[in-house]
Amino acid sequence: MIKKEDIFSKEIVGAAIEVHRNLGPGLLESAYEECLCREFAIRRFAFERQKPLPVSYKGIKLDCGYRLDVVFEGLIILELKAVGRIEPIHEAQLLTYLKLSDLKLGLLINFNVPILKNGIKRIVNNL
Repeated sequence: MIKKEDIFSKEIVGAAIEVHRNLGPGLLESAYEECLCREFAIRRFAFERQKPLPVSYKGIKLDCGYRLDVVFEGLIILELKAVGRIEPIHEAQLLTYLKLSDLKLGLLINFNVPILKNGIKRIVNNL
């Protein structure tokens, strides 16, 4: 049985490739976020931008200022980057976000690459 996350991840990658094809590398992360969310709206997908992520400490949720770049269809966290290369700290950050939000799949998308498929990393949390 194919999971919704797998179907949606293909849609996300397709939309991200469309944005990258139109803009190319070299812009700020915020520009890619704006355009990617516009692409999701055109394709009629549900998403949330800059969703607050509280940290649970000893049973109490605290607002520590963390924000998820994009949550796609309530299931997949998108952590967007425009960096020279993906570092282990970026992967750790997304995995922590997945654990804190209790979601199973995250996509780390670095738009600052010549070919976008080389800038996408799938991170799972007990999927």
